[in-house]
Amino acid sequence: MIGLTGPLLPCVSFLGRLPTATVQFGSVLLVARTSGSLSAAGLTGGALALGQVACGPLVGRLADRHGQRAVVLAFSLANALAVAALALGALAGPPTAVLALLGATAGATVPLVGPLARTRLVALARRWGASEDTVGAALSFESTLDEMSFVLGPALVGVAAVLAHPAYALAGAALLVAVCGSAFALHPTARGTAPAGADAPACRHPDRARTAAAAPMPRSVHALRAALALQGAMFGACQAGITALTARLGHEDQAGLVYAAMGVTSAVAGFAMAAVPARFGLRTRWRTATGAAFVLSLPLLGTDGMAGLYAVVTVLGVAYAPHLVTVFGLTERAVPPSRLSEAMAFATSSLVGGQALAIALTGGLADSYGPPAAFAAASTAAALACALALTSRPEPHRRLP
Repeated sequence: MIGLTGPLLPCVSFLGRLPTATVQFGSVLLVARTSGSLSAAGLTGGALALGQVACGPLVGRLADRHGQRAVVLAFSLANALAVAALALGALAGPPTAVLALLGATAGATVPLVGPLARTRLVALARRWGASEDTVGAALSFESTLDEMSFVLGPALVGVAAVLAHPAYALAGAALLVAVCGSAFALHPTARGTAPAGADAPACRHPDRARTAAAAPMPRSVHALRAALALQGAMFGACQAGITALTARLGHEDQAGLVYAAMGVTSAVAGFAMAAVPARFGLRTRWRTATGAAFVLSLPLLGTDGMAGLYAVVTVLGVAYAPHLVTVFGLTERAVPPSRLSEAMAFATSSLVGGQALAIALTGGLADSYGPPAAFAAASTAAALACALALTSRPEPHRRLP
């Protein structure tokens, strides 16, 4: 993989996606501190997630049509301005509707470095005739970087909030996305993901180029998107339950550490997926990962102490990244290559959307019926994901030489 991309790309792609995780948590913390209203903070964070879910597939589609370089560069700079505006707006104390609008703008302009880095690595591997093991390693590596960013991002926000002010975290995120997002856009490997139909033979045949850009999505991709939405719902419900349980036990300050424990084991498991033999097929991996997530989530229902919570959540994290890696792998094989960026962006939006919706719904359940209600919702989402994996049969897309 380093031979395909050079050593710089993994660094800038990781730093370029870190602001997404930082702003999501940082915006809620900042608005809560400056406005004194958890409701305003929740609305701002929800609007940010909704903006990303709504516009993420559009960013991917634009990257397929016009190439990653121009699209990522434009959205990186726009996102830097939007995040800075959100930070300044929160400090100025405008009405909640204005904060929600700023949050939605920050979400809508996310440059999607994570999904597009995944697309870029896969495209480079396919172009150079790399083995399926290398493609699988690329997907595992990218999913691990995602997990690491979502562990490190909230941690950095927490450090900034303790040492100074949450606004510093958003200012740093704006600077980081401007610099590293632009570096990712301008990296030479961006040429490896040329617009659909932009290769020399297609340029000589405009009809062929238009056909490639308009290649239909297979129906099986909807099941994969639903699987990621259910995984996001499971994670969101777990977040609500963990927050409620740590607060009930008088250790609400440890909620972030519990999330981090889950994220660390998930990242390790995702990285280890590169060592799984190719004979252990993607469908089998999908079913195994969803089954494991369901079984490992059940002990949450009886957890009532901090030690038990840490233990159960740490083990549960092992099932997250393998499912993520596998579904992205199935997506890569199921969709037309000319629409891979759009498919990866849509998959990420499904994950984010499921998580945001679950947090909004299960937070109320946890308040009314206690943490076990949120954990029961997480187990239900895992059971539905397992049923989907057992009944769906996504087929690989026919690839022309």
